Amino acid sequence: MKTFTKIAAGAALGLWGTLAHAADDVTLQLKWVTQAQFAGYYVALDKGFYEEEGLNVTIKPGGPDIAPTQVLAGGGADVTVEWMPAALAAREKGLNMVNIAQPFKSSGMMLTCRKDAGIASTDDFKGKTLGVWFFGNEFPFLSWMSQLGIPTDGSDGGVEVLKQGFNVDPLLQNQAACVSTMTYNEYWQVIDAGLTPDDLVTFKYEDEGVATLEDGLYALEENLADPAFEDKMVRFVRASMKGWKYAEENPDEAAEIVLDNDASGAQTEKHQKRMMGEIAKLTAGSNGALIEADYQRTVDSLLAGGSDPVITKAPEGAWTHAITDKALN
Repeated sequence: MKTFTKIAAGAALGLWGTLAHAADDVTLQLKWVTQAQFAGYYVALDKGFYEEEGLNVTIKPGGPDIAPTQVLAGGGADVTVEWMPAALAAREKGLNMVNIAQPFKSSGMMLTCRKDAGIASTDDFKGKTLGVWFFGNEFPFLSWMSQLGIPTDGSDGGVEVLKQGFNVDPLLQNQAACVSTMTYNEYWQVIDAGLTPDDLVTFKYEDEGVATLEDGLYALEENLADPAFEDKMVRFVRASMKGWKYAEENPDEAAEIVLDNDASGAQTEKHQKRMMGEIAKLTAGSNGALIEADYQRTVDSLLAGGSDPVITKAPEGAWTHAITDKALN
């Protein structure tokens, strides 16, 4: 009886200690499904980096029917991974998203085209069908076409835009001359399907001078006004960047951690390890702090939309260094 009392008392004391130091909950909404594109967050979770910061982090995968901006707006997440064009477009419409960190330095977006469709340069786009992702991913493409002076309404001298699903079937089945791909994902699906690099020509948005920032971390301005929330984000960003740097240095282990967290079981070891190698090239050079010149390039690209720009005026308050200044120093 005495032993039981001691155990019960010890358990109660342990519970009290846990309650007294309860971890702060943070929910992260990803832009897409569980894959190495988000390895830094899964690594931070797996390695206890969030726990060390007193955080209980829930990572919610995305998917074809999930818009991160809507999840954030509805209170379904505290912070989300989003591309800057979609975030700035949402901000102009009244959703006050703020970039609090930028783990990705470079863009992985490109158009992958079949040479046998008659594509050798951007001059050959006219009259062709191009596959484009929507749900906010169309903004960099529309900006690029505008800068090239190519209409996207299917008119003479323009391109026919095919609303592309999240696969590369239109290219494989010759329904489109080009499709949207990421350097770390869909391009390799094309290769795995049997086409060779020699069969293809790729146009990287980064090389075309129209790259916009991808995979930043965004929170709502009104939430950031709360010092307690800001403090949570400082700790979250610090732990996340620790996860990203670990993933860069240990890509195979990071890919394995991603696979362990893939509840769908859809991902393969080969694909995730290859993806992690490509992702590491995009996060390289970033300590998490947004570089103002990269932000300005993104804004300039989005404003250069002719009669139909992605955003109509330069945003104000769309990013902050307040979180990274505290997290990284």
